[in-house]
Amino acid sequence: MLRLITCLSVVLLLAVSANAQKNHAKEANNAFNNEAYFNAIDLYKKAYSVTNKASDKARIIFQIAECYRLMTNASQAEVWYGKAVKAKYPDPIAVLHLADQMKLQAKYAEALKEYKKYQEKVPGDKRGEDGAKSCELAQEWRDNPTRYEVNMEILLNTAQYDFSPTFADKRNNQLIFTSSREGSTGSGIDERTGENFQDLYTSTRDKKGKWSEPTVLGAPVNTEHNEGSACLNKKRSEIFYTLCMNEKNKNLGCKIMTAKKAGKGYGEPTMVIGGADYGDTTNFGHPSVSDDGTTLFFASDMDGGKGGKDIWYIKYDKKAKTWGQPINVESINTAGNELFPYIHKNGNLYFSSDMHIGMGGLDIFMAEKSGEDQWGNVQNMKSPINSEADDYGIIFDGDEDRGFFTSNRSGGKGNDDILNFRMPPMLFALQCAVYDKDTKAPVPGARIKVIGTDNTSYEINTDENGGFNFEENGDDRYIKGEVTYSIQVDKQDYLVAKDQITTVGLEESTTFIKEFYIQYTSPDVAIEFPEVRYALDKWELQVNEEVNSPDSLDYLFKTLTDNPTIVIELQAHTDSRGSASYNQRLSQKRAQSCVDYLVSKGIPSERMVPKGYGESKVRITDAEIKKLKTKQEQEAAHQKNRRTEFAVLNFDYVPKAEGGSDGSSDAGGE
Repeated sequence: MLRLITCLSVVLLLAVSANAQKNHAKEANNAFNNEAYFNAIDLYKKAYSVTNKASDKARIIFQIAECYRLMTNASQAEVWYGKAVKAKYPDPIAVLHLADQMKLQAKYAEALKEYKKYQEKVPGDKRGEDGAKSCELAQEWRDNPTRYEVNMEILLNTAQYDFSPTFADKRNNQLIFTSSREGSTGSGIDERTGENFQDLYTSTRDKKGKWSEPTVLGAPVNTEHNEGSACLNKKRSEIFYTLCMNEKNKNLGCKIMTAKKAGKGYGEPTMVIGGADYGDTTNFGHPSVSDDGTTLFFASDMDGGKGGKDIWYIKYDKKAKTWGQPINVESINTAGNELFPYIHKNGNLYFSSDMHIGMGGLDIFMAEKSGEDQWGNVQNMKSPINSEADDYGIIFDGDEDRGFFTSNRSGGKGNDDILNFRMPPMLFALQCAVYDKDTKAPVPGARIKVIGTDNTSYEINTDENGGFNFEENGDDRYIKGEVTYSIQVDKQDYLVAKDQITTVGLEESTTFIKEFYIQYTSPDVAIEFPEVRYALDKWELQVNEEVNSPDSLDYLFKTLTDNPTIVIELQAHTDSRGSASYNQRLSQKRAQSCVDYLVSKGIPSERMVPKGYGESKVRITDAEIKKLKTKQEQEAAHQKNRRTEFAVLNFDYVPKAEGGSDGSSDAGGE
């Protein structure tokens, strides 16, 4: 009898346990289906504690991971997906989601391994391929961010959810945004997030850029339910916002509402789209209205889309005063989720997506306007706008390349935070320093002339240190973007020096630093230039594998071109071998050969006086040459004596107008 009672007790206990497990699991599934993820986690854990079947345990673990994923808690989701894989959850989707959650925490190398595992398990699924590619690109974008500057809006954020700002006044100094902070209109706790119900809040920025303490927008817009993700028309006279009704254990869809401005508040709201016409569980949200007020963009999971939630738009019929039927923006939507559209003044469409290749969860993308109600060429906004976390809800301050967006990246105050962004101006500057080529001393009073391809020009003299910085020019800048500048430096009794800089194609601020070494001139100063070499007993310009004398003379050609008023003496020298009279005649022929070459290049002959000095001005004497140890060294010394130099005789030449003399030479020589 005792044994029978004991057996019955065990059976009853097992039945109660099985029934409890069954009830917990059923309640958890109901909560999950109604998006009450916060409650579902606790119910799944209770169900797990009373079941022994391995397959049931694996399924419950996976569902807990799903809850954390949908609550955007990546660290916990990673832990539980890892447990599901270890518990041999049969669906490879657990591996894919594990990789996704690692990527959401910037664990790109670890995530890449899991994506490759998923590719092996499901080779035909593009999500594995795209996930692996996104890890590689995300790391590259982090290492090479765009020029945007991003900062947290400390005064607007709390430890709760703060997101989706929109401009509320014409000067864009007032924001309306969504928050689940303390003080919301509804007194309950949202089963989906475990936070307060979300309301619309407003804050105003003063002249110093400081935000006022946010205040709740109040009734009738805010209710005991969730309100959020709003936008206003261009006149700021009408608000569009998202309303998500709440009813315990029931999944009610979200809809888009609108209300007209009335005094300091808003009038009674009316529904724009949603409700029973589309099914009670269908969601509509994240409105963005075009500048002309005729097109309203939004996100929805309504039938006819491409995947989870898509971007749609409706047109306003001014005559009928009604909104038309939803149209899917097919060119940007995917099988994933596209959310938080924003239509820019220039017609480009911004949105967030978890399917286009990105850095983490939701990334912000831009689609270029390609025609009437057409968008394409989807581009990731990259780092630092995007991160490994969820980034969404971008807005721009009119035509300016600045604004706000939302992210749950690390470094914030709480769950989701509002950030500001701006594209800093690219600042270019030119620092010039001018020195004497021989003494290396600074040259004060040298004229620096800068001429841009945008028809701007500046002339400034160097200071006592031989320098000048081209930075601010009043309220303007000397050096601007996408311009090429020619720089010329000159001073009396010095040869001109020239250079060039360009900002065309530059993607970051740059300061150009240019040093000019200008050559002092006088009839008594012989100026060296790249050697013009001659073979022994020859006056023809030497050309072989080691030397090209015409190339050496091109330096002098450029000097004459850059200094169009100088007249020079072109001086040729020989070595000391042979008679003095012979060397004199030979050097004269060498000087003439140089002049002839320069005349052939277009330099007027009257600007050049050929002068042969023979062996009268050798660089290295015979006595010094005899002391050299090898014949090769001695021959090299003789070669240095066979040289050509020039001296500036004057700056008095007046260039002929175009169409005048052809510059042919009448100079003679042996």
